[in-house]
Amino acid sequence: MPVAANPPLQDGDLLAAVDIGSNSFHMVVARYVLGQLRIVDRIKEHVRLAEGLDGKGGLSDDALMRALDCLSRFGQRLATIPPQRVRAIATNTVRQLSHPHNFLMPAEASLGHDIEVVAGREEARLIYLGVAHGNPPRNKRRLVIDIGGGSTEFIIGAGFEALERESLQMGCIATTRRFFADGKLSKKRWKEAQTEITAEFQQFVSTYRSVGWQEIFGSSGTIKAIGEIATSMKLTRGAITEAALATIRDKLLEFDRIEDIRLPGLSADRRPVIAGGLLILDAAFAELDLKRMQVSDDALREGVLYDIVGRGGERDPRDASILALCARYGVDKDQAQHVETTALALFDQVAESWQLDADDRQMLAWAARIHEIGLVIAHSQYHQHGAYLIEHSDIAGFSKTEQQFIAALVRNQRRGVHRPSVDSLPDRLGRSALNCALLLRLSVLLHRSHDRDDIPRVALKGRSTGMELTLSQHWLEAHPLTQADLDSEREHLKDVGLSLEVASG
Repeated sequence: MPVAANPPLQDGDLLAAVDIGSNSFHMVVARYVLGQLRIVDRIKEHVRLAEGLDGKGGLSDDALMRALDCLSRFGQRLATIPPQRVRAIATNTVRQLSHPHNFLMPAEASLGHDIEVVAGREEARLIYLGVAHGNPPRNKRRLVIDIGGGSTEFIIGAGFEALERESLQMGCIATTRRFFADGKLSKKRWKEAQTEITAEFQQFVSTYRSVGWQEIFGSSGTIKAIGEIATSMKLTRGAITEAALATIRDKLLEFDRIEDIRLPGLSADRRPVIAGGLLILDAAFAELDLKRMQVSDDALREGVLYDIVGRGGERDPRDASILALCARYGVDKDQAQHVETTALALFDQVAESWQLDADDRQMLAWAARIHEIGLVIAHSQYHQHGAYLIEHSDIAGFSKTEQQFIAALVRNQRRGVHRPSVDSLPDRLGRSALNCALLLRLSVLLHRSHDRDDIPRVALKGRSTGMELTLSQHWLEAHPLTQADLDSEREHLKDVGLSLEVASG
């Protein structure tokens, strides 16, 4: 029987998003009602995860324990929400870890849900989605800036679509540590730091200015904090203007040390990192010639919620991304369709015995659609080229783990089984990825001739150590190349301790 897809959203369903940020962890729970989201719960904790980075890709025990304690509390609130309605997103600090699994395994156990690590530009897309839904778009392009703990995202969008996305390795914690590690403040230091920060904007500023925007929004705790300071100092009514920012900067630089900073409206939790955040925003205003920024209450976590809605409906953004890849790399759509149809038919026959689910089926389908994109580089080793493109491209809607999963399938569609590409996945996904790769291998093999005619029905049985394939004797005799390929496949699988038995019927 085919594996059932995740059920569509129903009125009253609860959804939840967890934002594992570099400074704060956020959780938001919403109820889906009449096509809209109603927030029913929020939790925010200052975990300061980025403070635990040691510069070599390691994380301190103290930071890890703060994270696990917070996630266990979040997990209690999420315990009654179905897993397919919960998405937990990890951002810059986890991206910087040399061995992220050492964090992710205990973190997922504490939270009780899988955690996705997203690339900087995917983080930017989700931020824009949250800001756009929280501030209904008009017929204007928008610039959105989000200053996190470890990275800052710059997005230009129209409506609910992000047109340009950039993510820079600078955030309120990282920048404070970089320029004010000893806690001392001065105008000279500020000017020197601003020059360095501004230089990093050069990679995208000219493109952004040519695209242009008519509205500017800022999101994240840092920008909210600066907006609250501006209000408390009676400089604005919550917005951030060029003049207000200059006044706040000058006031901050009256203090000699970060620990001495006392600004109206600034919380004690935000005080240790406000200098780095203000420095980034000051440089952004100067380099992008900004005059006034509105402050958005919505950001990444709200964007994740709306992405869940998209995935649970008819507008999964990942479908559009796969379609764009097919167009960009000139995929043979007929061949991809034949491979996908056969791969899914095989999947449905072994899903129960191999304990594969609807998410695995979807990943296999996407991998089949783009399994030949490496041909744009060269036919030789095209499976390797394709896997590299998938793993290292910015593909909207996909987490890094999802891209690695699909890349592992594409990498393993032919020749010897490449175990490192599978073993690098989280343990919970490794076996599913290997089994899906076996199904894609068979499908690609059966359609190697690019024959447009359908092949006869294929029967497949899945075992713990391999597969038993049954094909029409008449068809096999008429396809000697396929017989030879099946013999080679038997040897490839044998090399990694798996078996393939082929019978005729």
